[in-house]
Amino acid sequence: MLPNVGFIGLGVMGRPMALNLIKGGYRLRVYGRRKEAMAPLVEAGAVACGSPEEAARECDVIFTMVTTTRDVQEVVLGERGVIAGARPGAIVIDMGTISPTATRAIAARLAEAGIEALDAPVSGGGIGAISGTLSIMVGGKPEIFERVRPLFACMGKKIVHVGPNGAGQVAKACNQVVMLATLQGLAEAFTFARKTGLDSQRVYESLSGGAAQCRILEVLGKRMVERNYAPGIEARLHYKDIQIVLDEAHTLGMALPGTALVTQMFNALIGRGGGNEDSSQLVEVVEAMSKPLQ
Repeated sequence: MLPNVGFIGLGVMGRPMALNLIKGGYRLRVYGRRKEAMAPLVEAGAVACGSPEEAARECDVIFTMVTTTRDVQEVVLGERGVIAGARPGAIVIDMGTISPTATRAIAARLAEAGIEALDAPVSGGGIGAISGTLSIMVGGKPEIFERVRPLFACMGKKIVHVGPNGAGQVAKACNQVVMLATLQGLAEAFTFARKTGLDSQRVYESLSGGAAQCRILEVLGKRMVERNYAPGIEARLHYKDIQIVLDEAHTLGMALPGTALVTQMFNALIGRGGGNEDSSQLVEVVEAMSKPLQ
């Protein structure tokens, strides 16, 4: 018999992820702050709930997909949170991107109540959430991971157990370091190309056939060339992620100079009013630092 599932957080990522679980045959209880966010899930057969506590009741597995560390703490541990409704033995899986340190603390609080916890942040954006092809990085007990692997398979293709609680969030932080440093490199490359009089579309095509080929070039590099900044993932969310990395590095006494540079570039991007636009708009920040393009 398939487990009963709760899903909390029905935004750009959470809604299609929850729909893919329904398509996989799972019975869902859902909660979103806006009733309209729950409507597509209810139409697909889910039960709408009035709080995270209610969504967690009678569920074997409860997913959360909300934005910030504080959001997760509130929906899991707050008044009318998951911990108030989940029964002992239930499994709580946070799929957002938050602080590894906070993740370990949340898992410890849940353990005191007899509730298991996994952190399973994802990479792949809205397209990956819709198509069920996300990369999922999981921290927690390996035996708990194995129990819920079939649910992860409804939402992602690359599913890796990385280590204990918090390890999934550390892996996601590593992902963001690589991705956003690459984004900075592309912004500089296309600005350099334009300043020297080259057609950026032709440069893009040439990079696509060489060692620089990567997913970031394919998606965000193309957006830079086309000046298409309609958000895939909003820059403010990447800014939140990179600050998590720096906070953890500070705690560990580590120097991450490249990450610090990218953070300052995102400071400038958001200061220009680009927080709700796609992160590919970083190219505009690099251009503004140089003499005007001819």
